[in-house]
Amino acid sequence: MKILGISAHYHDAAAALLIDGLPVAAVQEERLSRRKNDAAFPLAAIEWCLGHAGIEPDDLDAVIFYEKPTLKFDRILTSTLRSFPDSWRAFPKAMKNALGEKLWVRGIISSQLGVPGNKVHFCEHHQSHAAAAFLTAPTRHAAILTADGVGEWATLTVGEGVKHADGRVEIRLLRELRFPHSLGLFYSAFTAYLGFAVNEGEYKVMGLAAYGVPNRLDEVRRVIRRTGDGAFALDLSFFDFHSQVETSFSKRFVELFGPARRPEDPIEFGTGEGRRFADIAASAQYVLEEILLDIARSLQRETGLDDLCLGGGVALNGVANARMLGESGFRRIFVPSAPGDAGCALGAALHADRIQFGRPHREMPDHPFWGPAADPAMLLRLAEEDEYRAEQFDDARLFDILAEDLARGRVVGWMEGALEFGPRALGHRSILAAPHDAAMRDRLNREIKYREEFRPFAPIVPAEHADRFFLLPPGGARLARFMSGVFPVRREWHERLAAVTHVDGTARVQVVDDVMAPRLSALLEAYGRRTGVPVLLNTSFNLAGEPIVNTVAEGYSTFRRSGIDQLVVGNARLGKRHHAQEPRLEDVA
Repeated sequence: MKILGISAHYHDAAAALLIDGLPVAAVQEERLSRRKNDAAFPLAAIEWCLGHAGIEPDDLDAVIFYEKPTLKFDRILTSTLRSFPDSWRAFPKAMKNALGEKLWVRGIISSQLGVPGNKVHFCEHHQSHAAAAFLTAPTRHAAILTADGVGEWATLTVGEGVKHADGRVEIRLLRELRFPHSLGLFYSAFTAYLGFAVNEGEYKVMGLAAYGVPNRLDEVRRVIRRTGDGAFALDLSFFDFHSQVETSFSKRFVELFGPARRPEDPIEFGTGEGRRFADIAASAQYVLEEILLDIARSLQRETGLDDLCLGGGVALNGVANARMLGESGFRRIFVPSAPGDAGCALGAALHADRIQFGRPHREMPDHPFWGPAADPAMLLRLAEEDEYRAEQFDDARLFDILAEDLARGRVVGWMEGALEFGPRALGHRSILAAPHDAAMRDRLNREIKYREEFRPFAPIVPAEHADRFFLLPPGGARLARFMSGVFPVRREWHERLAAVTHVDGTARVQVVDDVMAPRLSALLEAYGRRTGVPVLLNTSFNLAGEPIVNTVAEGYSTFRRSGIDQLVVGNARLGKRHHAQEPRLEDVA
């Protein structure tokens, strides 16, 4: 059976293709269109998925959209009418978006793909999140928690998933919290207030929080109060979801916290304003963590289960995830590589396969690499056209050379195999560098990533060495597989891992093994033999404002436009001309 899943028209549009219950392709539209967070109907992603599998739209048995448009339209219409006349500015735009795209999805899919309307089906938004979280995880029975901005009406759900021995699958959502009460919208309001882009800059708030002190808790708890049933409710007087097109916080929010930061203003921690913004970020982060932790604890007591699957954009908050792992009572927490809306394309397809069509469950490959592949021959061709010299090596020789390059402070753009599915570079489209010196962090932010200086970088480490450098609780290595948890760096390694140790002594660790990333694991081991520390700095292969690179041509362009010293695609390696005297194999041996 061939099932295509689609997410679109909000943010992070994507397509995913299942054949006989297993994914064969999944990619975000932004990686192909080169428009970051592209929300448009993902025609390029669909075409790539079908082409990769060698099938035509007529071959599809079903196309599944990741939410139910009529329910979403009901929420948009009801909410804007309830707040009228305050919502008069936002109402025309909301209706245009809903009527122009979101409501008539079946017709759009049918006309774009040429498939009959009876092949087009829908899955509720949080069911898509739940399926993406549970059905991709290596667990048979788990609690499920999803949290995001808003789907149709739901903003947070708790439930339980079971994969029965006979192949049957159950996903039972026990309770849900509904719009406008939303952890995602709560955090996004602070994201906008702090001058970052909503649905993109939330991770910047998490990074900024480490520079502050949570001394504004009383104020934050005024805007989001706890309820007697263990949930929470927003004080809507502090929010303005309907009448404000650009922001979601109200004048009362500004009266409580002070003037908002303008996006173009720098954050300087030596000033009172810089400290104020950091303290507000720390306070919002702390309240988010305590609410999620309380909900997770209650869910663990209710279900008695050891495993928790997290879905929705809030699951990208690695600090909160680590606290839930350490303090909720769950022994393992699973977060997919794409817990946000892009991952709903895969989740909707899986939900349709296992539940709507009742097909038996099949165990999923435990990796995120479902996109287009990088071809080393393309690097050789591009280099030759520009009169550069790219070389090819067998893996052992290449890794020895790269270990020496990295130890000498050179920065490597690394492209390997199929593109990752999700927002993070997990070892196939990465920028790699030595993790030892804080100057490397500053250089990457200033000369390569062109981003805020307070932003941390992640370490990548082989599974067998992770505990030597990082304080991972039981289950921590699993959470770190897709870079989904933030953990303390062991104090004795702070200085030697200064480029990946955040100001609070933590790091968003990625743990790799020979199954998920054999070549990258081998490079880490080679670097460990050279330096005694098998850890590298890993950040996404892109410049500020751009999606992660997809093709070799995009990687080559980024290499030429930035301070990256080496570009590696598979077994092909290219250096900058000013590094003509780089170490050759005979120098390294």
